[in-house]
Amino acid sequence: MDACETPVSANLRVNEEYVRQRLNNCDDIIIRPMRLGEGKKVDCLVVYIEVAVSNMMLEDSVIGKLINHFWEIPPSQMKEFLEYNSLGISDVTEIPDMETAFKAMLAGNAIFFMDGFDQAIKIASKGYPNMGVTEAEREKALRGSKEGFSDSVKTNSALIRKRVKDTRLKIVEEYSGVRSDTLMHLLYVEDLAPEELLEEIKNRLSSFEIDGVMDSGVIEQLSEETWYSPFPQFQTTERPDRAAMELLNGRIVLLCDNSPTALILPTTFHNFMQVGEDRYQHFELVSFLRCLRYLAMLTATLLPGLYLAVTRFHTQVLPTNLLLSFAEARQGVPFSSIVELIFLELSFELIREAGVRIPGALGNAIGIVGGLIIGQAAVEANLVSPIVVMIVALTALGSLAIPNEEFSAPFRMLKYIFIFLAGFLGIFGILLGVYGVISHLAGLKSFHIPYLMPFVAKDLDKKQKDGVLRWPLRDMKYRPVFANKEQQVRLRGR
Repeated sequence: MDACETPVSANLRVNEEYVRQRLNNCDDIIIRPMRLGEGKKVDCLVVYIEVAVSNMMLEDSVIGKLINHFWEIPPSQMKEFLEYNSLGISDVTEIPDMETAFKAMLAGNAIFFMDGFDQAIKIASKGYPNMGVTEAEREKALRGSKEGFSDSVKTNSALIRKRVKDTRLKIVEEYSGVRSDTLMHLLYVEDLAPEELLEEIKNRLSSFEIDGVMDSGVIEQLSEETWYSPFPQFQTTERPDRAAMELLNGRIVLLCDNSPTALILPTTFHNFMQVGEDRYQHFELVSFLRCLRYLAMLTATLLPGLYLAVTRFHTQVLPTNLLLSFAEARQGVPFSSIVELIFLELSFELIREAGVRIPGALGNAIGIVGGLIIGQAAVEANLVSPIVVMIVALTALGSLAIPNEEFSAPFRMLKYIFIFLAGFLGIFGILLGVYGVISHLAGLKSFHIPYLMPFVAKDLDKKQKDGVLRWPLRDMKYRPVFANKEQQVRLRGR
């Protein structure tokens, strides 16, 4: 008989036999029989994962209080005690079937069986070990909270609930992964998030089956509408304050157990160029930094291609002195400018990947020292010219200035396409590439929201004052287009 069709029996021996059969060779799971009640006449059974459940006999543990109380009451009252939860313990739930009981136990709870009672009792405990709340590593905050998400989905939900103290903030539990049975939380503010968006997200989550979900990145890839696009259609964050801010904008946050990264949806191109403290700083500084980020994005994508186009095809646009300087720097270099540039770009990518994978401070040292040594040695050996080293360094700085790692990756790949286009077609190749990228972005949508908002569909977002230039906070009275139309106003004067 299938586990989901197996009810909890009133006969404890039947339950114990079934439990031991299912948990054969699971040495990390404790199956502990005991006799409770006055005179120790009632057979009971507790099943739990050893490291996930605190010591059963501790006075301050939920299961310890329950079992210690059972030593004293008559057997005739034990069933009634369980049915009505006479201790008033929170999160003590009756479970009618074995599959639900095993699911609760594997989630880190203790399961209690008693002879003569045809329900299992789920008793919450401390759960699996996790890293706890730490500082976000990839999203450093100059101003604002330093808290980052942890590996526990319930802890992460609590961090957001701490910031949005409103009963209209809803948290819906979903499960994914046939074998991992990974818990996910969908968070939204009831009157802000559109109902049709929530339904579509649920439909996409239920549209696939997979063995295991170990990180939110798996959900992201399987739920994307345009799966072949290198541009991310889910925004990610490690900061609870950023997630809470986006919930108040009418967006939906997806948290996945065992992952410190939250998914925010829908998203747009411009959202990836913003940082959490944009709301905390003065509008002049924010506008300047946003312009700088967009310039960095263009530098990371187009600068190597522009260098090739100008030096190979359009030398007339350069001053004579600068052109002679370029020519003198390339004297003795045995490779063509395309090969030279590709060689140095790939060398930097290799150094960057090595620095990420090497643990601790040694990774940073490898990145800095490796870049200096390789660049200097390549120039002295006449393998590359000094100007190309500068071009690659500026390109690298531009890619690092893009706030979101997932969003910077497509531009790092597009850089090589523009190198080849410019190297063989000049400025015409760059224009062709730009046209192709913009056409692709214009066709992208994230849950029916145009990806290039607010640069397109101005009629949908005409009240916004939060584009490349951010207006003063007192003038930003309306929520973005993500929110319900009835709740567009978010700032009112008094």
